[in-house]
Amino acid sequence: MTPREPMTRTYRAAMTVCTPIVKQWGRLQVSGLETIPPAGPLLLAGNHDSYWDPVAVGVAALRHRQVRALAKKELWKVFGLHWVLDGMGQIPLDRGAGDTHAFDRAVEELRGGACIGIFPEGTRSKGKELRARSGFGRLAELVPEAQILSVAIRGTTDIPRFPTRPSVEIEFFAPEGGPKQPGEDASAFTARLLAEIRAKAPITACGR
Repeated sequence: MTPREPMTRTYRAAMTVCTPIVKQWGRLQVSGLETIPPAGPLLLAGNHDSYWDPVAVGVAALRHRQVRALAKKELWKVFGLHWVLDGMGQIPLDRGAGDTHAFDRAVEELRGGACIGIFPEGTRSKGKELRARSGFGRLAELVPEAQILSVAIRGTTDIPRFPTRPSVEIEFFAPEGGPKQPGEDASAFTARLLAEIRAKAPITACGR
């Protein structure tokens, strides 16, 4: 049996604190956990409509993997939050500058056996269709041994809409078209994954 990847205490603590909001208040339903490998390099692609998306995915996968995400570097400027983010293994990303440092670190983490979560749209949809960015596909090219997994996230936009209670659904699944195919470039591969994900999780305008 393959041993599970070690999880940092900070990551486990942060997800545990968020669990009542996502799991109890959000009435979390999770499917496809059996598709998550317990160890080894893993690239996880998901749709992004709400600030709660990375938290919901983290809570859903807590007993299986630690998800290291590329997050906007502005979050590190919030007092005290940078210690938490560093302890969780998150990677700061300068979204408007073609951040090669963040990309190189993601490659290094992947090759070391980490699970890297990326939103191919690059930012929240805010109710609008966004094109898939090529970064996910480029990581798949550079670390071909990484397993590819998708996650459809539904209902997170309703978490802040108190007193209306949300119904959050997280569905992990292997790409229906398979991993990156010979001759398929990074952009086309990422666009294919996003189309599959959006077929399961249509674009939804964010809440408060």
